[in-house]
Formats: sequence, structure tokens, C-alpha cells
Amino acid sequence: MRPSPRIVAALAVLPLALTACGGGGSSGPSAAPSVADASADNRAVKGGGTLNVALNADPDALDPSTSTTLVGREVFANMCEKLYDIDAASELVPQLATALPEVSEDGKEVTIKLRDGVKFNDGTPFDAEAVKKSLDRHRTWEKSSRQADLEAISKVEAVDATTVKLTLKRAFTPLTAQLADRAGMIMSPKALDSAGDNFGTAPVCVGPFTFASRTSGSQIVLDKAPDYYDAAKVKLDKLVYKIIVDPNVRAANLKSGDVQVADQLATTTVAGVQAGPNLKVVAGGGLGYYGLQINIGNATGSTDKPGPVDSALAKSPELREAFELALDREQINKTVYNGLHEVDCFPVPVDSPYRTPDLQCPKRDVAKAKQLVQASGVPTPIPVKLTSPNDATNQRLAQVIQQMTKEAGFAVTVETAEFVSTLEQGKSGDFQAMLSGWSGRVDPDGNLTNLVTGQGSNNYAGMADPGIDDPIKQAAAAQDTAERAELYSKAMKRAAELRGVVYLYHNKYYLGMSKNVAGVQYFKDGLPRYATAGFVA
Repeated sequence: MRPSPRIVAALAVLPLALTACGGGGSSGPSAAPSVADASADNRAVKGGGTLNVALNADPDALDPSTSTTLVGREVFANMCEKLYDIDAASELVPQLATALPEVSEDGKEVTIKLRDGVKFNDGTPFDAEAVKKSLDRHRTWEKSSRQADLEAISKVEAVDATTVKLTLKRAFTPLTAQLADRAGMIMSPKALDSAGDNFGTAPVCVGPFTFASRTSGSQIVLDKAPDYYDAAKVKLDKLVYKIIVDPNVRAANLKSGDVQVADQLATTTVAGVQAGPNLKVVAGGGLGYYGLQINIGNATGSTDKPGPVDSALAKSPELREAFELALDREQINKTVYNGLHEVDCFPVPVDSPYRTPDLQCPKRDVAKAKQLVQASGVPTPIPVKLTSPNDATNQRLAQVIQQMTKEAGFAVTVETAEFVSTLEQGKSGDFQAMLSGWSGRVDPDGNLTNLVTGQGSNNYAGMADPGIDDPIKQAAAAQDTAERAELYSKAMKRAAELRGVVYLYHNKYYLGMSKNVAGVQYFKDGLPRYATAGFVA
């Protein structure tokens, strides 16, 4: 499910270390930050200055075609604009486009109007040919991780300088949402021609800031972009991203003033940062999720045909139900995360317009779990190997799961590894159960298709069921929101019966900031935007 500090083939899986950033601190629950989002702070900011931002990991290559990390998306948000974006209400809005796409009646022709007079950060003109070049690279380059995002496109045409027409193989309503992420990032054709496969070492896009330098494992420097079409609104001279992996050190650097912003605070450090007289915490995120995958059919690889898996959980849906019933999501949230995430058992957020109200979560029921275990006839305690990334918070989560399921008759053995290794195990099917998560997309297709449908590259559980695949495919072709919601509901209910993924919560992200910083935008995608940020005048 989503990324690590290093790239792993075409994966898009995110460790808890990159979502909640746990480790250390107090274990008792604390109140969620009172500020819902940073956009509420509209204080005037002065021009100039350098904003130092602590990142919780070192991004992979800064190439929109190959990037797979959430932390990479954080950097892109300030130097690589997309055809579309989301706003504070999680609505899709034009960015490099001038309006939402015009779609033909059969849904197979999509016309996009582009901004005129825009330049890339190397001075190259932005036009339809540049858009075509980037989209074709995203969807056809063998090294691209965007191929699945744009698979529905069969042809890209530059109609004129400010118009692009996309011809689709089939109607695909989620396309606009895909173009509001890395698949919609447009790169300088001049830079692509000169750098080729090495574009990520010195990326050039349209954006408020332009890439200046990178020191691996240390920092990434962005300068204010002089050719940006809305340069007057950009106040900062420079953004310096400092890589500070340890969550306690990240919080300490914020408190000392060495950095003025710290991303993805550990839930255990939120209260301490809030207590600082010159600091504040704002909340974002919520589109993604975290939980555990149970291998039920990934015998030889997530993109191969499913096959039999030799484990008690894989063979018995009833045992998987018992395993889930032994878990107390509310208690996990309080014990591991100080109550700062949003408990849920489905991949689509509760407040999504694509979420039907009949999707409800089971409460913990140890008595029923024991009955299911006894009825299975499998000798107890039933052994389960749980693979976990080796950061402190994931290990704590694994231990809580271990203790809860023990009461129902399971004997969970926790096996930890570097996050990259857990991804490799997930993709190859070399696991029984594994902690993993996904950073989330505004359209539910982005939380489902590649993660729970047959042979999806991130479908580590190996689920392959027409009751999941068919309604998801139908929903992608439908345009009515209510119709799509019903179809997604049908698919998610079936997936909940199979329990290849046991969802635990939706990730909330917490951004720590100096009180003299304003103008930051922080939405449900968890990507801090600094185009209008600066120091208070």
C-alpha cells in the first residue's frame, strides 16, 4: 500500500512511519488539535525569507513519472503543478487547466483547456505539446509508475496551443482525479529531452518554487521561481526541506527554531508541540487508511494469477472474521495513537460523497471470535506471522494486535523488517499478514482499483472476486455520484466479507508550525502548500 524513503518498483505503499511517524513520547490519549486546517490562518505575511521544513523521510527520485512516496508528493506540491488540484473542501479544481474537462456523451473523449502564457521554471513555454509529451511519458514509459493511473487513455492529441484532447478506451470518470496527482504533473520538454531518464535529478516543472539542489539524506532546496505565472503571490525566497527521520528529533528541531515547520508529527509528540508558546499544530489528511493485509491468494506475486496460500487465515474466512472481531479499533487508536486518527473499517472516508451510510463497522466481540475459532477445528493457539516495518509505532501496533488476538485463540508472531523489505515481501506474497497503508485519493477509485481488484499491483492480499472487481469497474464508467456510491458500497461489502484487508483507521496528519508562519494550505491530501506562505508581517 504506500511509500517509503526509497523507491520500490511501481509500488505505492505507505508505511506507518510515513503516515503517523510514531515512536517515543507519552502513551495516554490527548485532544486533537483545535485548528481544522491551516487555511483558516489568513494573516498577512511579508516578502522574503527562507522557510525550513522538516520532512519525515528522504523522497525517492523527484520524477513525477516514477515517484512512489508521499514525502515526494509533499515536495512536488510546491514545484510541479498539475492539470488539476483539490481545494480545502476536497473538490477538484483547475490548476494548469482553465476548467474541468469537457467530456463527450459516451465518456470516451475528454477535452482540456490550458492556461495561456505560462512558462516552465526554465523559461520554456507551457503548451498543449508539452502536456502531450508528459502524459505520453507517464502512460507509456516502461519505468513509469503512472501507467495504471492513465491506462484508460489510448491517445493524447494537441488540438491547438491551449487545447488537449484525450481519447479513452472506455469511459473513466476518475480520470480528472488522476490528473490532480502525479499523473497530471507536466514537465518541461526541454528538460526531458536533455535529462531523459535522469529528469528526477534536476526536475523542471511549472510551480511557485524551482528545484535548486539536493543532498541525499540531508536536504532539498527550492528557490522562488521567477517565471511562475502568479509569482506576485509567492512571498518566500527559498524553501529548504531538511530530512529528519526520528519523530522526536523532528519535534525538538521545531521547538528549538532550527526548522519553522515539521511535517507528519508523531501522534505522541503532538501535545508537546501544542504546549510550546510559540508553536501551533494544524491537521490535514484523512483520505488514506492504515490496517493489515491478510494473504489469501497471493501465491506467486501480486500481479500474477491468485493461487492457494498455505496458512490457517488464508484457508478460512471464518478465522479471518474471528481475527478481526478480536480487534478493538477504538482502543488501538487510543493506545497507539493518542486517539488522533479516525477509526474505520472501510477504505473510503466516512464523509466522502461516495460512502453510503449503511457501511458500518463491527464492534469487538471476543466471545464470537472464540466460537468461530473453536468451530474451525484448527488446534489452538492458531499461529499467525505478522510482518511489520521496524519503526517504533508499527512495532507498538503489532504488539497490541498480538495481545488482542491472543484472547481469541491466535498466537501472533511479529516479524519486523526494513520497510522496503516488507514491500518486497508484500509484492511477492511472502507473508501471512502484514501492516500496511495507503495515503489516499479524493476519488474512491484511487483507494480501490489497484489495491483490492484482481492482479492489482498493490493487491498484496491476492483478492480476486467478481463481486469486488465488477462493481468497481462499473463505478469507474458511471458519472452519477449516487450510482457510483452504491457500486462502491457493493464492492466494499464483498471485500469486507473476504477480509483480505482489515482496515483500522484513516490517517490524520499533523503539521507543526512556528506561530510566526502563516499562509500555509493543508488539505485532506496531507500535502502542505507553501505558495502563499511566509513570515508574519
